[in-house]
Amino acid sequence: MAKKVIGQLKLQIKAGGANPSPPVGPALGQRGINIMEFCKAFNAKTQEMEKDMPVPCVITYYADKSFTFELKTAPASFYLKKAAGLKPVGKRNRPKGSEKPGREVAGTVTVAQVREIAEAKMKDLSANDVEAAMQIILGSARSIGIEVKG
Repeated sequence: MAKKVIGQLKLQIKAGGANPSPPVGPALGQRGINIMEFCKAFNAKTQEMEKDMPVPCVITYYADKSFTFELKTAPASFYLKKAAGLKPVGKRNRPKGSEKPGREVAGTVTVAQVREIAEAKMKDLSANDVEAAMQIILGSARSIGIEVKG
């Protein structure tokens, strides 16, 4: 017999960085999910990924307090900022895009890099082919203030 699904929870956690402190612990705890079991499983699955890469995760939890989780690809903005070579700034030490997208250019990427990002994100995008996926990535680049050359 199939388990009864109670709900789904979406979190974005850094690869290999799941721990019981906020925001992960409280989000899981209030739904009755075993926090340490999730943290160990998530960290084991993401240990091969780049450190500090944000990983979107969809957790499905069941009536018997068990859970399953699915990892998605990192946000397009993460790949774009990395490809443009933007340096981390601010107290959170993250790369920032342009303060005024469309007026100021924060960095540049090539069409080949955009294609590479679109191919990597293809399974999580609602695009039928790579060309349509590239248009989605180009829109993300525009909104961050990254110029596409070539």
